[in-house]
Amino acid sequence: MPSCSSDCCLLRPGEIIKIFSEDGMGKVVEIPADMTARDLCQFLVYKNHCVDDNSWALVEHHPALGLERCLEDHELVVQVQASMTSESKFLFRKNYAKYEFFKNPLNFFPEQMVAWCQETNGTIPPSQLLQNFLNSNSCPEIQGYLYVKEMGRKSWKKLYVFLRRSGLYFSTKGTSKEPRHLQLLADLEDSNVFTVITGRKLHNAPTDFEFCIKPNKVRNEVKELRMLCAEDEQSRTCWMTAFRLFKYGILLYQNYKIPQQRKTLLSHFSAPVRSVSENSLVAMDFSGRIGRVIDNPVEAQSAAMEEGHAWRKRSQRMNILGSPSPLHPSSLSGVIHRTQLWFHGRISREESHKMIHQQGRVDGMFLLRDSQSNPKAFVLTMCHHQKIKHFQILPCEEDGQMFLSLDDAATKFTDLIQLVEFYTLNRGVLPCKLKHPCTTVAL
Repeated sequence: MPSCSSDCCLLRPGEIIKIFSEDGMGKVVEIPADMTARDLCQFLVYKNHCVDDNSWALVEHHPALGLERCLEDHELVVQVQASMTSESKFLFRKNYAKYEFFKNPLNFFPEQMVAWCQETNGTIPPSQLLQNFLNSNSCPEIQGYLYVKEMGRKSWKKLYVFLRRSGLYFSTKGTSKEPRHLQLLADLEDSNVFTVITGRKLHNAPTDFEFCIKPNKVRNEVKELRMLCAEDEQSRTCWMTAFRLFKYGILLYQNYKIPQQRKTLLSHFSAPVRSVSENSLVAMDFSGRIGRVIDNPVEAQSAAMEEGHAWRKRSQRMNILGSPSPLHPSSLSGVIHRTQLWFHGRISREESHKMIHQQGRVDGMFLLRDSQSNPKAFVLTMCHHQKIKHFQILPCEEDGQMFLSLDDAATKFTDLIQLVEFYTLNRGVLPCKLKHPCTTVAL
């Protein structure tokens, strides 16, 4: 266990690590040399009273190089710090996408980029696709065009590239993969793959989808970095995910399974917890003597609307009984949302994009913020199919009461908490249900 600088007890001596939250505040902890990134995240979750949903990550951040990556759960923090400069730092942040490829592999590996899929006409079951990557005896291959920055120069070349267990190669003759036409671009064993966070202007990149292979021995020498650029976000994600799988193999799968095994173990000692995954939630009708599942999607949508109206009626009854009216400026319903982790105040549209991008860009990620164009409105920013969408939440009045709605007053809510709870259970007009709140923590 680590010891914190503010703790009273002192544990066995180790290395001093400074960790920063996204608001720039830092905390110094002393950790043993054998502490993994997962263990340190668990300690920070416990210390800062965060929700332990196994989505927290430790990020290696290099401001001088404009690079960052999430540490793998099994990596030793002290060992990683030894390869960092004094300007580099660790960030404590959510990353919902860390193991998403185990759940939805076909979203991460387009058929045209996986050589094995092409050889078998693309009919590969998801489980077999992953087994091929995890099996060290198999020889899967990612292939496609990448823009490659020439070492020590500002120019980029578009090359046909192959990623294998042995390294990253490019073809000197079109798309040929004959050994005599392949040249090594980067080694995987003593390198790590990073996202470029400085934007395309710094390196004069041809697209916005930059990434980089950084040898562990490189500190601040930009000319030693292997800068790469994909055509789109899905391609970049494919290359970076395949790099991790080729480098760490079965270790990644073990990292993914550990929290699930811990959850299974805990379930033997506690009451069962209902799953709230999208597949396990169904519309129910409790108007009769017994409940029934609503199979008709039109009827389910109608039930969702009625539930929204029922919440509104309950809030009206509360107002009659003496609770503050939403019309009153000092009403609790007008400010209570500011205590929620998913609310981020007056951040800009660009800042909301950055936050969702940093925390994983998986379906159902969301945050709420103040509208910059309308001082009385709010904005729901969410992610679906790796695209970020914005929905304006506007005030509306009915029978002297003020409500909030994002669907032209078809469904109304007394406050943002009710709205978020509703769309967590009901998709409504949204592309998917709200699942993963974008949160930050102050260390």
